[in-house]
Amino acid sequence: MSLIQLLINTVALGAAYALVALGFVWVLNATAAVNFSHGDLVMAGGFATLALAGWLAPLMPGGVPGLVLLPLVVIAMAGVGLLVSLLAYFPLKDRPPVAVFISTIALGIVLANGATALFGAEPRATPPLLQSGFLELGGVIVGRQALAVIVVAALLIAGQHVLFAHTQLGRKLRATAQDRAMAAALGIPVTLMIALTFALATALAGAAGLLLSHSFFVTPSDGLNYMIKAYIAVTIGGWGSLLGAVAGAFLIASFDVFLPGLPALVPALGALPGADWLFSQTVASIVLYVLLLAILVLRPHGLFGEAVQRRA
Repeated sequence: MSLIQLLINTVALGAAYALVALGFVWVLNATAAVNFSHGDLVMAGGFATLALAGWLAPLMPGGVPGLVLLPLVVIAMAGVGLLVSLLAYFPLKDRPPVAVFISTIALGIVLANGATALFGAEPRATPPLLQSGFLELGGVIVGRQALAVIVVAALLIAGQHVLFAHTQLGRKLRATAQDRAMAAALGIPVTLMIALTFALATALAGAAGLLLSHSFFVTPSDGLNYMIKAYIAVTIGGWGSLLGAVAGAFLIASFDVFLPGLPALVPALGALPGADWLFSQTVASIVLYVLLLAILVLRPHGLFGEAVQRRA
């Protein structure tokens, strides 16, 4: 494996994780509460992709590309996000924060068990975005899916930046996240903005589920793993920081892909005593969590976070 291959694989996974983390931060900023079902919504996006691929299969006997399914998944998951806000947030928004935490945990359990009942517990793979296989670029062999994931994720991230930074709707969403009372005083429909934030965040989670579930498969139990990834990314990057969430996501991907892949890049490392253990996924996870603890001790508000914490 070449350095370019390893970097592309790392960037592809980091870009997908960034979509997960961004959606997580949007809801966090808008509600000052953690949506603990967010990881299960990523999982639901993977299974929504499978379901839509099955329904469209008669129309496209050769297989339905993930790129065709992507807008359908985004729309469907946006609708799910609205339901999440109506079921798990708005009825409890004036209660103590723990009520929303518990309601979203319960919703995640419902999603996981519902996926098991509908699809079974075995791992499933969704269609590739365009086609599987590899491309040769300048003598380097790279995966088509990895490149497609990078492009699609980059477009989605750029789209959310344009929405939030350069549109009237985005300004209303940001105003609601910054100060709900002031936004309401200015005539902004705060309840609608929060509901739309849930829809947008869940749409991103669904898109991430589609991007991840071809290479890494999807199972009903995946939600906890994605939730932890999002939580770590936001903790490392800083609570409430979109830039920090993206940076944290790419850092996690480097531990998931780059560190375990070093022996393939530098054969001498593979010849070291205990190399199989030293460069294993287990050790990479240990190092990541040690880094997380160090950041919590040395910089509690994260690398790009607020100096004063406002959120639980």
